[in-house]
Amino acid sequence: MSRRMKLSLFGGVVVVLIGAIVALSAAKKGGKPVEVRLDQVGTRDLVAAVTASGTIRPKTSVDVSPDIQGRIVKIGVREGDVVKKGQFIMQIDPAQYEAAVARAKALLSASQGDLIRARATRDNAKRIADRNNEIQKSNANLVSTETVEQAQTNYEVAVANYNSSLAQVDQAQAGLRDAESALSKTTLLSPIDGKVVRMDKEVGEVAVPGTFSKEVGLLATIADLSVILAKVQVDETDVVRLHLGDSVQVTIDAFPDTSFVGRVTKISNSAQLSSTSTASGSNTRAVDFDVEVTLANPPRDIRPDLSCTARMVTDTRKNALSIPIIALTVRDNTPVPNESVKRDTTKARPGAKAETEGVFVVSAGVASFRPVKVGIAGDEYFEVLEGLKPGETIVSGSYQAIRDLHDGAKVKAAKADSGQAAMVKKS
Repeated sequence: MSRRMKLSLFGGVVVVLIGAIVALSAAKKGGKPVEVRLDQVGTRDLVAAVTASGTIRPKTSVDVSPDIQGRIVKIGVREGDVVKKGQFIMQIDPAQYEAAVARAKALLSASQGDLIRARATRDNAKRIADRNNEIQKSNANLVSTETVEQAQTNYEVAVANYNSSLAQVDQAQAGLRDAESALSKTTLLSPIDGKVVRMDKEVGEVAVPGTFSKEVGLLATIADLSVILAKVQVDETDVVRLHLGDSVQVTIDAFPDTSFVGRVTKISNSAQLSSTSTASGSNTRAVDFDVEVTLANPPRDIRPDLSCTARMVTDTRKNALSIPIIALTVRDNTPVPNESVKRDTTKARPGAKAETEGVFVVSAGVASFRPVKVGIAGDEYFEVLEGLKPGETIVSGSYQAIRDLHDGAKVKAAKADSGQAAMVKKS
């Protein structure tokens, strides 16, 4: 046998040995149990809640705006002052409106004088017409028919002039009332009992009615802080779970060490639509609903527009059978051995695979996927309605392990979970 043939034969043997080693290693690796976190199905008290953010608002707040235009000459309060209903707030220069009242009064006096003259003319014309009628009745030859008719015509004209003067007096009186009303609006009074939470103008600035813009005409804001609301925006997927009277825990950023109790008192029926930008650059419409929470005991030094977060409790369960939220996963809806729960598959698009929710139950070191039916979701646990029994062992992590796990896979508890498993078993 030549040297070359020996080398070739030796090389072939080496290749076969390497292939066998690789195959054996792969076989051992394929049978190696997957390290996972294990947990036992148990009972817990669950609280389902909706969390949303918003701002603090007073239940009653009034924006003070001018009905007339003019320069501000006096301000009687400062921001932060407590005021009573009817208390003086601000004075707009009344000069031109006082002049308008004077003109209206003069016009009314002139109209009243015209009315007196028209009344006298009417009464005189009536006397002449009546006298001519009486003379004609007693002796038709003493006064002509034409004279009688002319006297009657003059009387009717006098009556029309009197009615016109009377209408002019009414018009002048209305003008005077309008001028006096405008003059009274130069003095602004507090419409409610409350606190001045905003003052947007200074002496010397011009007050302008906010015909087209509320911000332009705003002079001050007075709020009744006796009833405080937390106004939050709740996503459309969560608002259907809320009900009037639900218990709420409110945290205010300005009071980080304190939480406040409240109740849901209003849920809007229409959404507040806003545009949000996604990572791809497209705009999507976020659909949020305004929800008002009335605080039971707000702090005395609270202010409007403070940021807050509300945790609204929608449901509670006592001693409910539960599993960790991370343990619930989805798999293709294919029949599995010992399937005890018939789950409704999700309505997917044509061609898409239907999926079912479930957990991996561990028995004798083997993980089997089992569909389950869940109820409310707490902060960390799902309520189990069907599919599991107390004391059964399930895979509860990690997320990556559950995602890659398949039915029938061998598993073992991770070392870090030994203490946790003992605690769960003890509880």
